[in-house]
Amino acid sequence: MTTPLFLLRCVQLGISIRDLDLLTVGLVNDMYIESDNDSETYAQIGTQAQMDAF
Repeated sequence: MTTPLFLLRCVQLGISIRDLDLLTVGLVNDMYIESDNDSETYAQIGTQAQMDAF
C-alpha cells in the first residue's frame, strides 16, 4: 500500500491526521474492509439447526 492510497482510505473513513496517532495501518485497513462489508446484504440467514450442524 502506498502512502497516497493509505491517506485516501483515511479520508474515505473520515479519519483525521490527529486520529492517526492512535491507529495502526492494519487497523485502518480493517476499518475500510468492514465499512465495505456493511453494504453487503446476505440473502439467507442460517437457522439454529444449520448453526448446530456447523
